Amino acid sequence: LLLGVLGAPALGDPGPLEDVVIDRYYIPKICLREAQMGDFIRYHYNGTFKDGKKFDSSYDRGATVAGVVGVGRLITGMDRGLQGMCVNERRHLIVPPHLGYGSIGVAGLIPPDATLYFDVVMLDIWNKNDKLQITTLSKPERCNRTVENSDFVRYHYNGTLLDGTPFDSSYSKGSTYDTYVGTGWLIKGMDQGLLGMCAGEKRSIIIPPFLAYGEKGYGTVIPPQASLVFSVLLVDFHNPKDGVFLEHLEVPESCKRRAVTGDFVRYHYNGTLMDGTLFDSSYSRNQTYNTYIGKGYIIPGMDQGLQGVCVGEQRRVVIPPHLAYGENGAGDKIPGSAVLIFDVHVIDFHNPADPVEIETVFRPEGCNVTTRDRDFVRYHYNCSLLDGTRLFSSHDYEKPQEVTLGANKVIEGLNTGLLDMCAGERRVLIVPPHLGHGESGARGVPGSAVLRFEVELISMEEGVPEGYLFIWHGEPPASLYEQMDLNKDGGIPADEFSTFIKTQVAEGKGRLMPSSDPEKVIADMFRNQDRNQDGKITPDELKLKSDEDQEKIHEEL
Repeated sequence: LLLGVLGAPALGDPGPLEDVVIDRYYIPKICLREAQMGDFIRYHYNGTFKDGKKFDSSYDRGATVAGVVGVGRLITGMDRGLQGMCVNERRHLIVPPHLGYGSIGVAGLIPPDATLYFDVVMLDIWNKNDKLQITTLSKPERCNRTVENSDFVRYHYNGTLLDGTPFDSSYSKGSTYDTYVGTGWLIKGMDQGLLGMCAGEKRSIIIPPFLAYGEKGYGTVIPPQASLVFSVLLVDFHNPKDGVFLEHLEVPESCKRRAVTGDFVRYHYNGTLMDGTLFDSSYSRNQTYNTYIGKGYIIPGMDQGLQGVCVGEQRRVVIPPHLAYGENGAGDKIPGSAVLIFDVHVIDFHNPADPVEIETVFRPEGCNVTTRDRDFVRYHYNCSLLDGTRLFSSHDYEKPQEVTLGANKVIEGLNTGLLDMCAGERRVLIVPPHLGHGESGARGVPGSAVLRFEVELISMEEGVPEGYLFIWHGEPPASLYEQMDLNKDGGIPADEFSTFIKTQVAEGKGRLMPSSDPEKVIADMFRNQDRNQDGKITPDELKLKSDEDQEKIHEEL
């Protein structure tokens, strides 16, 4: 009833007061705007007579009063008393009869010539010419891209009315609000207010009612004709058409080869959301992530993002959710529809078909004799990972490394790299893991690691065929046992055997298998011939290796 009569023209004789008495008993410290003629306002009030008797109250009705100020739709005293008010300001108004309901009053409610007392609090002010009010509260230093129409955004928000009354918050729900921008899924003001934001940016967005929920409001929390204030933090955004975005943070000057589909890559990474929240890190496990690329073993975005990397490269890979974990996310650390950022450091990569890569650093002039399978070689080496991590070095010991090539005493890749070398030659060898220590690695060597060797061949000795400890340079003596039995007692003890073999080597008639311990080689030869292990060789026991091989063939036949 009062809302209807508030629009009645002021009639009656003037009271003792000539104008409205205004007591601004609470003025907020911050007043961004004062109600002006023609503004739309929303307010609460209690109306009483001088004796304190209440004649009307918006609080009792449970609804605010909304209307336009200064255009004659309210009683004149109220029209004047509301002008200049700030949001959240409180006023006592004393309205004389001639500025209220005059000598007529309101039947059954307000007697004639009544002075009216109003206690008013202003809740909202807006104008049909208002525009969206956007205030940037904070913004990241780096902003490579901003929100555009059709982008999918994830943001947190606190929503309040203009007087500060909260009506909704994504924080209280424990999850971001996720939606498309500019497609009509949001109120118009929010659709506009999110445009141009950077990931990580904070904004205050004040939305007038006609760009929000208008005359209808929303449920019980947003009254009709309410201005809305949103404090927004944009967590991330992407477009369904987005591909993987690459940022090359550090690329080695020398990059002889780039990773392609089918390569096996070892890399470290930090994985974060767009707001910087860390969700995973290989560094925290102190172990690289090892995988094939381009074969679907990892999320599609990373499969694409690792294509073309160099060993030692540091790269940032930004992956939209449709190339990552999609709408469902992963576990409790990666939300649905999250953009993922991987800061990657490539340690090494190889292909299962890779051979040993050999680079000759120095080769002496007049190099006519080179190493072959079964040769005995002495060499120095430094071994490291491709990222420069030092693993082993022969220089840490008193003498060079010694090995018989082809005897399975070193990894296959190093054995290959030591073939066809001259004494004094220096090489750099790149050994893929399948020719090194494989998926399991070794003590001090990570699994699936590509190894880099710097080798220098110090010396070499011609070897003997596999399975032989001694070979004759010509035909062996016809009466071998008689010559070997130096004291002619019908038995050959170890000392006689050793003396005979050493004499043959000294006279150039034969050679031992190269070794750093010739005595051990001779002792092994004697042990092989002393078949009953009684400490001497008899005529029946002594056999040449070639004769033994023929006997084995005969038995097989």
